[in-house]
Amino acid sequence: MNKKFTYLLVFILICSFCVPVFASDSVYVWSDISLPEAVSTSTVLGENEGNFLNLTCGSATLMEQSTGTILYEHNSHEQLRPASVTKVMTILLIMEALDGGTISLDDKVSCSEAASKMGGSQIWLDTTETLTVNEMLKAICVVSANDASVAMAEHIAGSQELFVERMNKRAKELGMNDTCFKNCHGLDEDGHVTSSNDIALMSRELMVNHPSITNYTTIWMDTLRDGTSQLVNTNKLLRNYEGCTGLKTGSTSTALFNLSATATRNNLSLIAVVMRGETSSIRFEEAKKLLDYGFSNFEYLQYGHKGDVAKNVLVNKGTTNSVEVVFESDCREFNS
Repeated sequence: MNKKFTYLLVFILICSFCVPVFASDSVYVWSDISLPEAVSTSTVLGENEGNFLNLTCGSATLMEQSTGTILYEHNSHEQLRPASVTKVMTILLIMEALDGGTISLDDKVSCSEAASKMGGSQIWLDTTETLTVNEMLKAICVVSANDASVAMAEHIAGSQELFVERMNKRAKELGMNDTCFKNCHGLDEDGHVTSSNDIALMSRELMVNHPSITNYTTIWMDTLRDGTSQLVNTNKLLRNYEGCTGLKTGSTSTALFNLSATATRNNLSLIAVVMRGETSSIRFEEAKKLLDYGFSNFEYLQYGHKGDVAKNVLVNKGTTNSVEVVFESDCREFNS
């Protein structure tokens, strides 16, 4: 009999008090508060349970997006080459620069000699042309453009090397302990490694804190250069998996086929990461297996939304007879 892992998901309700106390001897006396039980014990089957989904890829992780709970893992901390899934971190830093106001979508970005010679997936940038940040971001998200990635790295940090330093710093902040970035695009380089667990971590950070990225990651077809350059998304799940919201593909002859796939159904958002799939089709099928497992076995029960009044609480010796206890954030039970 396989051993089951039990993860306790605790959602803490933090109460906001709307009325101040002015008298020095005033005391709030709390009566018992009956709120919905916001604690769920979910049985999560992981790598020690065995590869019961019969995945053939080298490594895989399934994560619930809002809480970061791991729902399934297979060799999840094995250090492997990420290929262009590297660009999840590149995109994250671009979005953070946009939100921080250091760059804007309308900024013009030039192409250096180094960027123009990247090779691999690209939009054939020329040193004589400039594109906007919006166009560069679209090229990175849709067709995984290496040249656009380097151009954006140089635009934000001054050089790709300095940008990679920022990538590794951000990885440490996110707890990506299996990761070392050597470049911003993902082409094979000695020591450029990460894990499916770490890819899930950075994918979650991107999707949770920069949800507008789906304006780019859900594009199936588009164009650049006044319609003369066609873009077709490398993520085939956008066309054949209900609720798919992204995120990033990657492949090289050494890394094989990788994918960070995101999807949302019935308010449940999942991140499925697959590394070292033998073929392109296998990585998509394995991601579907992970997502299907998640959507079939887990759900959210909503108890209250941010700002909802949970209960009126009586107050003794206060400046008012009662105060409202409100939800500081959405209160949901993650259930299996």
